[in-house]
Amino acid sequence: MTDLLRIADVTVRHGATVVLDDLSLAVRRDELFVLLGASGSGKTTLLRAIAGFVPLAAGGIVLDGQDIGRLPPHRRPVNTVFQSYALFPHMTVAANIAFGLRHMDRSTAAARVQEMLALVRLEALADRRPNQLSGGQQQRVALARGLAPMPAVLLLDEPLSALDRALRAETRDELVRLRRELGTSFILVTHDQQEALTMADRIGVMRDGRMVQVGTPAAVYEHPNCRFVAEFLGAANILPGVANDGRVDLPGLGVVAAPGASSGPMLLALRPERLRLGEGGANRLTGMLTGSVYAGETMTHTVRLSDGTDIRIAQSLHNGLIASPMPGAAVVVSWSPEACIVLPP
Repeated sequence: MTDLLRIADVTVRHGATVVLDDLSLAVRRDELFVLLGASGSGKTTLLRAIAGFVPLAAGGIVLDGQDIGRLPPHRRPVNTVFQSYALFPHMTVAANIAFGLRHMDRSTAAARVQEMLALVRLEALADRRPNQLSGGQQQRVALARGLAPMPAVLLLDEPLSALDRALRAETRDELVRLRRELGTSFILVTHDQQEALTMADRIGVMRDGRMVQVGTPAAVYEHPNCRFVAEFLGAANILPGVANDGRVDLPGLGVVAAPGASSGPMLLALRPERLRLGEGGANRLTGMLTGSVYAGETMTHTVRLSDGTDIRIAQSLHNGLIASPMPGAAVVVSWSPEACIVLPP
Protein backbone atom coordinates (compact mmCIF):
# COMPACT_ATOMS: atom_id res chain seq x y z
CA MET A 1 0.00 0.00 0.00
CA THR A 2 1.48 3.35 -1.07
CA ASP A 3 1.81 6.45 1.07
CA LEU A 4 -0.68 9.23 0.34
CA LEU A 5 0.43 11.76 2.95
CA ARG A 6 3.96 12.34 4.19
CA ILE A 7 4.67 14.63 7.14
CA ALA A 8 8.39 15.28 7.49
CA ASP A 9 10.11 16.83 10.52
CA VAL A 10 7.19 19.16 11.26
CA THR A 11 7.51 21.65 14.11
CA VAL A 12 4.68 23.94 15.22
CA ARG A 13 5.08 26.63 17.87
CA HIS A 14 2.55 28.70 19.77
CA GLY A 15 4.73 31.60 20.88
CA ALA A 16 7.67 30.09 22.76
CA THR A 17 5.86 26.77 23.30
CA VAL A 18 6.70 23.88 20.97
CA VAL A 19 3.41 22.06 20.26
CA LEU A 20 4.66 19.67 17.56
CA ASP A 21 8.30 18.69 17.93
CA ASP A 22 10.10 17.51 14.77
CA LEU A 23 7.26 15.09 13.99
CA SER A 24 7.25 12.73 11.00
CA LEU A 25 4.46 10.44 9.83
CA ALA A 26 3.29 8.64 6.69
CA VAL A 27 -0.41 7.89 6.08
CA ARG A 28 -1.25 5.31 3.45
CA ARG A 29 -3.71 5.55 0.62
CA ASP A 30 -7.17 4.15 1.47
CA GLU A 31 -6.48 4.00 5.22
CA LEU A 32 -8.30 5.02 8.39
CA PHE A 33 -5.48 6.38 10.52
CA VAL A 34 -6.21 7.31 14.14
CA LEU A 35 -4.22 9.87 16.10
CA LEU A 36 -4.52 8.84 19.74
CA GLY A 37 -3.32 10.81 22.72
CA ALA A 38 -4.27 12.64 25.87
CA SER A 39 -5.38 16.28 25.90
CA GLY A 40 -2.41 18.48 25.07
CA SER A 41 -0.50 15.77 23.21
CA GLY A 42 -0.63 17.73 19.93
CA LYS A 43 -3.00 15.51 17.95
CA THR A 44 -5.52 18.24 17.09
CA THR A 45 -2.69 20.65 16.25
CA LEU A 46 -1.32 18.05 13.82
CA LEU A 47 -4.74 17.77 12.20
CA ARG A 48 -4.96 21.56 11.92
CA ALA A 49 -1.45 21.72 10.45
CA ILE A 50 -2.47 19.25 7.73
CA ALA A 51 -5.57 21.36 7.02
CA GLY A 52 -3.50 24.56 6.90
CA PHE A 53 -5.08 26.25 9.92
CA VAL A 54 -1.77 26.58 11.79
CA PRO A 55 1.58 27.58 10.23
CA LEU A 56 4.63 25.32 10.27
CA ALA A 57 7.78 26.58 11.97
CA ALA A 58 9.75 23.84 10.22
CA GLY A 59 9.23 20.71 8.12
CA GLY A 60 6.96 19.87 5.23
CA ILE A 61 3.70 18.16 4.29
CA VAL A 62 3.34 16.34 0.97
CA LEU A 63 -0.07 15.06 -0.14
CA ASP A 64 -0.31 12.81 -3.20
CA GLY A 65 3.00 14.14 -4.48
CA GLN A 66 2.12 17.82 -3.94
CA ASP A 67 3.88 19.96 -1.33
CA ILE A 68 0.96 21.55 0.55
CA GLY A 69 2.83 22.69 3.65
CA ARG A 70 2.71 26.37 2.70
CA LEU A 71 -0.60 26.40 0.80
CA PRO A 72 -3.62 28.22 2.28
CA PRO A 73 -6.43 25.97 3.60
CA HIS A 74 -8.77 26.50 0.62
CA ARG A 75 -6.14 25.23 -1.82
CA ARG A 76 -5.48 21.97 0.02
CA PRO A 77 -7.37 18.85 -1.18
CA VAL A 78 -8.52 18.02 2.35
CA ASN A 79 -11.72 18.62 4.32
CA THR A 80 -12.27 18.74 8.08
CA VAL A 81 -15.21 17.46 10.13
CA PHE A 82 -15.15 19.40 13.38
CA GLN A 83 -16.08 18.19 16.85
CA SER A 84 -18.97 20.68 16.94
CA TYR A 85 -20.16 19.64 13.41
CA ALA A 86 -20.21 23.38 12.41
CA LEU A 87 -23.44 23.00 10.40
CA PHE A 88 -25.18 26.14 9.16
CA PRO A 89 -28.38 26.37 11.25
CA HIS A 90 -30.31 28.39 8.65
CA MET A 91 -29.66 25.88 5.85
CA THR A 92 -31.36 22.58 5.11
CA VAL A 93 -29.50 19.29 5.22
CA ALA A 94 -29.18 19.33 1.42
CA ALA A 95 -27.93 22.93 1.37
CA ASN A 96 -25.34 22.17 4.05
CA ILE A 97 -23.99 19.27 1.98
CA ALA A 98 -23.97 21.41 -1.17
CA PHE A 99 -22.06 24.26 0.48
CA GLY A 100 -18.64 23.02 -0.62
CA LEU A 101 -19.77 22.29 -4.19
CA ARG A 102 -20.10 25.85 -5.41
CA HIS A 103 -17.36 25.22 -7.99
CA MET A 104 -19.61 22.66 -9.73
CA ASP A 105 -22.46 23.39 -12.10
CA ARG A 106 -25.91 23.17 -10.55
CA SER A 107 -26.95 19.78 -11.96
CA THR A 108 -23.63 18.10 -11.09
CA ALA A 109 -23.79 19.51 -7.54
CA ALA A 110 -27.41 18.38 -7.11
CA ALA A 111 -26.50 14.85 -8.22
CA ARG A 112 -23.55 14.82 -5.82
CA VAL A 113 -25.79 15.92 -2.93
CA GLN A 114 -28.22 13.09 -3.67
CA GLU A 115 -25.32 10.64 -3.78
CA MET A 116 -24.10 11.85 -0.39
CA LEU A 117 -27.60 11.74 1.14
CA ALA A 118 -27.92 8.13 0.03
CA LEU A 119 -24.45 7.30 1.32
CA VAL A 120 -25.28 8.53 4.84
CA ARG A 121 -28.89 7.29 4.61
CA LEU A 122 -30.55 10.68 5.09
CA GLU A 123 -32.54 11.02 1.85
CA ALA A 124 -35.81 11.48 3.76
CA LEU A 125 -34.36 14.34 5.84
CA ALA A 126 -32.93 16.45 3.02
CA ASP A 127 -35.27 19.42 3.70
CA ARG A 128 -34.86 19.53 7.47
CA ARG A 129 -32.67 21.99 9.33
CA PRO A 130 -29.93 20.93 11.79
CA ASN A 131 -32.02 21.75 14.89
CA GLN A 132 -34.60 19.20 13.72
CA LEU A 133 -32.04 16.37 13.71
CA SER A 134 -30.62 14.11 16.39
CA GLY A 135 -26.93 14.31 17.29
CA GLY A 136 -26.16 11.22 15.25
CA GLN A 137 -28.01 12.61 12.22
CA GLN A 138 -26.14 15.92 12.50
CA GLN A 139 -22.87 14.02 12.56
CA ARG A 140 -23.82 12.19 9.36
CA VAL A 141 -24.68 15.51 7.66
CA ALA A 142 -21.26 16.84 8.67
CA LEU A 143 -19.63 13.72 7.22
CA ALA A 144 -21.59 14.04 3.99
CA ARG A 145 -20.61 17.70 3.66
CA GLY A 146 -16.97 16.85 4.26
CA LEU A 147 -17.00 14.02 1.71
CA ALA A 148 -19.05 15.77 -1.01
CA PRO A 149 -16.10 17.60 -2.68
CA MET A 150 -14.21 14.26 -2.83
CA PRO A 151 -11.16 15.29 -0.76
CA ALA A 152 -7.97 13.26 -0.94
CA VAL A 153 -8.06 13.05 2.87
CA LEU A 154 -10.92 13.63 5.31
CA LEU A 155 -9.80 14.96 8.70
CA LEU A 156 -12.04 14.20 11.69
CA ASP A 157 -11.51 15.96 15.01
CA GLU A 158 -13.07 13.95 17.87
CA PRO A 159 -16.13 13.24 15.66
CA LEU A 160 -17.93 11.01 18.19
CA SER A 161 -17.29 12.87 21.43
CA ALA A 162 -20.69 14.62 21.55
CA LEU A 163 -22.70 11.41 21.09
CA ASP A 164 -24.06 9.10 23.75
CA ARG A 165 -22.68 5.59 24.08
CA ALA A 166 -25.18 3.83 21.81
CA LEU A 167 -24.88 6.49 19.10
CA ARG A 168 -21.10 6.42 19.33
CA ALA A 169 -21.05 2.70 18.52
CA GLU A 170 -23.51 3.14 15.65
CA THR A 171 -21.67 6.13 14.16
CA ARG A 172 -18.32 4.39 14.60
CA ASP A 173 -19.56 1.56 12.41
CA GLU A 174 -20.90 4.09 9.89
CA LEU A 175 -17.51 5.78 9.63
CA VAL A 176 -15.76 2.49 8.95
CA ARG A 177 -18.38 1.60 6.31
CA LEU A 178 -18.09 4.97 4.58
CA ARG A 179 -14.32 4.80 4.44
CA ARG A 180 -14.42 1.33 2.89
CA GLU A 181 -17.13 2.20 0.36
CA LEU A 182 -15.48 5.43 -0.79
CA GLY A 183 -11.82 4.46 -0.61
CA THR A 184 -11.03 7.87 0.90
CA SER A 185 -8.27 8.13 3.48
CA PHE A 186 -9.49 9.27 6.90
CA ILE A 187 -7.34 10.74 9.68
CA LEU A 188 -9.29 10.72 12.92
CA VAL A 189 -8.32 12.33 16.23
CA THR A 190 -9.50 10.76 19.48
CA HIS A 191 -8.47 10.25 23.10
CA ASP A 192 -10.75 7.18 23.34
CA GLN A 193 -8.82 3.90 23.35
CA GLN A 194 -11.83 1.82 22.30
CA GLU A 195 -12.51 4.02 19.29
CA ALA A 196 -8.89 3.73 18.22
CA LEU A 197 -8.73 -0.05 18.62
CA THR A 198 -12.03 -0.81 16.89
CA MET A 199 -11.82 1.68 13.99
CA ALA A 200 -8.21 2.14 12.95
CA ASP A 201 -6.22 0.44 10.24
CA ARG A 202 -3.25 1.95 12.05
CA ILE A 203 -2.82 4.03 15.21
CA GLY A 204 -0.33 6.77 15.96
CA VAL A 205 0.11 7.32 19.70
CA MET A 206 1.16 10.88 20.53
CA ARG A 207 2.71 12.44 23.60
CA ASP A 208 4.10 15.94 24.15
CA GLY A 209 4.02 16.80 20.46
CA ARG A 210 5.85 13.67 19.35
CA MET A 211 4.78 10.43 17.71
CA VAL A 212 5.63 7.71 20.24
CA GLN A 213 4.55 4.60 18.32
CA VAL A 214 2.77 3.79 15.04
CA GLY A 215 1.28 0.43 14.10
CA THR A 216 -1.84 -1.66 13.68
CA PRO A 217 -4.15 -1.78 16.71
CA ALA A 218 -3.01 -5.33 17.49
CA ALA A 219 0.67 -4.48 17.13
CA VAL A 220 0.50 -1.40 19.35
CA TYR A 221 -1.64 -3.15 21.99
CA GLU A 222 0.27 -6.44 22.05
CA HIS A 223 3.74 -4.95 21.58
CA PRO A 224 3.91 -1.45 23.09
CA ASN A 225 7.37 0.05 22.84
CA CYS A 226 7.35 1.87 26.19
CA ARG A 227 5.53 2.16 29.49
CA PHE A 228 3.48 5.16 28.34
CA VAL A 229 1.95 3.28 25.39
CA ALA A 230 1.32 0.16 27.48
CA GLU A 231 -0.62 2.14 30.09
CA PHE A 232 -2.35 4.58 27.72
CA LEU A 233 -3.67 1.99 25.26
CA GLY A 234 -5.51 -0.37 27.58
CA ALA A 235 -4.63 -1.17 31.18
CA ALA A 236 -1.32 -2.68 32.26
CA ASN A 237 0.24 -3.90 35.48
CA ILE A 238 3.88 -2.75 35.52
CA LEU A 239 6.49 -4.60 37.57
CA PRO A 240 10.22 -3.66 37.60
CA GLY A 241 12.64 -6.52 37.15
CA VAL A 242 15.98 -7.74 35.90
CA ALA A 243 16.04 -9.96 32.81
CA ASN A 244 18.42 -12.80 32.14
CA ASP A 245 18.01 -15.00 29.05
CA GLY A 246 14.24 -15.37 28.95
CA ARG A 247 13.67 -15.13 32.67
CA VAL A 248 12.89 -12.12 34.85
CA ASP A 249 13.76 -11.67 38.50
CA LEU A 250 11.04 -9.56 40.14
CA PRO A 251 12.68 -8.29 43.35
CA GLY A 252 10.80 -9.44 46.42
CA LEU A 253 8.37 -11.54 44.33
CA GLY A 254 10.26 -14.30 42.53
CA VAL A 255 11.44 -15.34 39.06
CA VAL A 256 9.11 -15.72 36.06
CA ALA A 257 9.55 -16.82 32.46
CA ALA A 258 9.30 -14.06 29.84
CA PRO A 259 10.20 -14.87 26.22
CA GLY A 260 12.08 -11.97 24.68
CA ALA A 261 13.68 -10.82 27.93
CA SER A 262 17.41 -10.65 27.23
CA SER A 263 19.49 -9.12 30.03
CA GLY A 264 19.55 -6.13 32.33
CA PRO A 265 16.96 -3.93 34.05
CA MET A 266 13.51 -3.87 32.44
CA LEU A 267 9.81 -3.45 33.11
CA LEU A 268 7.36 -6.34 32.89
CA ALA A 269 3.90 -5.31 31.65
CA LEU A 270 0.94 -7.64 32.20
CA ARG A 271 -2.51 -6.96 30.73
CA PRO A 272 -5.24 -7.59 33.36
CA GLU A 273 -7.25 -9.78 30.97
CA ARG A 274 -4.26 -12.09 30.46
CA LEU A 275 -3.97 -12.87 34.18
CA ARG A 276 -5.85 -15.59 36.01
CA LEU A 277 -7.00 -15.63 39.60
CA GLY A 278 -5.87 -19.11 40.66
CA GLU A 279 -3.70 -21.74 39.01
CA GLY A 280 -3.63 -21.98 35.23
CA GLY A 281 -0.37 -20.51 33.90
CA ALA A 282 3.31 -21.41 34.15
CA ASN A 283 4.07 -18.12 35.91
CA ARG A 284 2.61 -17.53 39.35
CA LEU A 285 2.75 -15.02 42.19
CA THR A 286 1.00 -15.04 45.53
CA GLY A 287 -0.84 -12.26 47.30
CA MET A 288 -4.01 -11.17 49.10
CA LEU A 289 -7.28 -10.31 47.39
CA THR A 290 -8.22 -6.78 48.45
CA GLY A 291 -11.37 -6.27 46.38
CA SER A 292 -13.50 -7.30 43.39
CA VAL A 293 -15.65 -5.08 41.15
CA TYR A 294 -18.49 -6.42 38.98
CA ALA A 295 -18.71 -4.65 35.58
CA GLY A 296 -21.20 -6.76 33.62
CA GLU A 297 -18.89 -8.45 31.13
CA THR A 298 -15.99 -8.73 33.53
CA MET A 299 -15.10 -9.01 37.20
CA THR A 300 -12.01 -6.99 38.08
CA HIS A 301 -10.01 -8.23 41.06
CA THR A 302 -7.28 -6.32 42.89
CA VAL A 303 -4.54 -8.39 44.47
CA ARG A 304 -1.83 -7.04 46.78
CA LEU A 305 1.40 -8.92 46.19
CA SER A 306 3.86 -9.79 48.93
CA ASP A 307 5.95 -6.65 48.25
CA GLY A 308 2.89 -4.39 48.61
CA THR A 309 2.29 -3.88 44.87
CA ASP A 310 -1.35 -3.95 43.74
CA ILE A 311 -2.17 -5.65 40.45
CA ARG A 312 -5.49 -6.04 38.64
CA ILE A 313 -6.99 -9.13 37.06
CA ALA A 314 -9.91 -8.82 34.63
CA GLN A 315 -11.95 -12.05 34.67
CA SER A 316 -14.34 -12.61 31.76
CA LEU A 317 -17.93 -13.46 32.70
CA HIS A 318 -19.12 -14.57 29.26
CA ASN A 319 -20.11 -17.93 30.78
CA GLY A 320 -21.82 -16.35 33.77
CA LEU A 321 -20.79 -15.29 37.25
CA ILE A 322 -17.86 -17.14 38.80
CA ALA A 323 -17.49 -17.63 42.53
CA SER A 324 -14.62 -15.51 43.84
CA PRO A 325 -12.70 -15.59 47.12
CA MET A 326 -13.62 -13.05 49.77
CA PRO A 327 -11.43 -9.98 50.28
CA GLY A 328 -8.57 -10.81 52.61
CA ALA A 329 -8.13 -14.32 51.21
CA ALA A 330 -4.70 -15.56 50.13
CA VAL A 331 -4.72 -16.10 46.34
CA VAL A 332 -2.50 -17.15 43.47
CA VAL A 333 -2.16 -15.03 40.31
CA SER A 334 -0.99 -16.99 37.27
CA TRP A 335 -0.35 -16.32 33.58
CA SER A 336 1.29 -17.72 30.49
CA PRO A 337 4.87 -16.67 29.70
CA GLU A 338 3.60 -15.49 26.29
CA ALA A 339 1.48 -12.87 28.08
CA CYS A 340 4.60 -11.06 29.28
CA ILE A 341 5.37 -7.70 27.62
CA VAL A 342 9.00 -6.70 28.09
CA LEU A 343 9.56 -2.92 28.17
CA PRO A 344 12.65 -0.75 28.57
CA PRO A 345 13.23 0.49 32.12
